[in-house]
Amino acid sequence: MEFWVHDYADVWFRDYGPIFMVDTARRALAMTHWVFNAWGGKYETLMKDTRIPEVINEKLLLPRFAPGIVLEGGSIDVDGIGTLLTTEQCLLNSNRNPSLTRSEIESCLMNNLGVKKVLWLREGISGDDTDGHVDDIARFVGQAKVLCALEEDPTDENHEPLSENFELLSRSTDCNGTPLQVIPLPMPGFVGDSEGRLPASYANFYIGNSVVLAPVFNHPNDSKALEIIQSAFPNRRVVGIDCRNLVHGLGTIHCISQQQPSVNETSS
Repeated sequence: MEFWVHDYADVWFRDYGPIFMVDTARRALAMTHWVFNAWGGKYETLMKDTRIPEVINEKLLLPRFAPGIVLEGGSIDVDGIGTLLTTEQCLLNSNRNPSLTRSEIESCLMNNLGVKKVLWLREGISGDDTDGHVDDIARFVGQAKVLCALEEDPTDENHEPLSENFELLSRSTDCNGTPLQVIPLPMPGFVGDSEGRLPASYANFYIGNSVVLAPVFNHPNDSKALEIIQSAFPNRRVVGIDCRNLVHGLGTIHCISQQQPSVNETSS
C-alpha cells in the first residue's frame, strides 16, 4: 500500500479522480481525466479537485486521455463488457455540458470508455446534490445483472422515480442483447434531519477484490440489503459500514473511493 499526500478540496474522489482503463490485449493500463465542475458549479471552493488526476499521473506516468467534457465517476456504472448506466437528470443537465446533445454525449462515452451501449435512467434519489448520480440507484453486479434501488413505501418521494427506473431496466438489454436480470434492493427510508433529507442508499457500495463494502444506516432494512448484496457476490465478503455520519456530506462509500484495476487480474 502506498500513500500520497497532496492538497485537495473534498473527499468525493469517485467524482473527480481518474477513471482507469485496461487494454486487455496489451495488458496495459491508462487513465481518463474528465472535467470536474463541482456538480454543476454548486461549490466554487471545490473546483480545484479537477486537477487531481493530473497530479496522480505525475507518479503513475500512464497514458492519459482528457475528453474535455464534464463527467463525474459516480454518474456512470459499467458492466465491464460494454454496457454503461447513467441518468438523464445528470448527464443531460444544462449545468454539465449544455452544448452537447444526448447522442454526442453517448459518442464521447463510447469513444473514451470503450462502451458499446448506454442505458439511460431517469432521475436519482431525493437529497442528492449531484443531480441524480446512478451509483445511488442501480449497479451492475455481473453480466446482464443489476441491483436496483426500489422504495416500497408508496408515500415516500423516492417511490415513483425509483419504480420508473426499475421498469426501464426490466425492459432493457445489455450490449450483447441479453435481457437484464434486475434485482430489487430496498431503501433505508428517510435519513436526515430538520434541514432535510440526505441521499442514503444501499446501492452506494464499493466492490473490492475480495470484499464488498456496503453502507448501512441503522435501519430495519440494513440486514435485508446486506443479504441481497451478499447473494450477488458469493465469492466476496460483504461488510456493512455505518454511514450515518458520512452521508451528512451527501455521499457514502462508493463516492469516496475509486478502483485502480490490475492488468494481470480478471474480474469475477
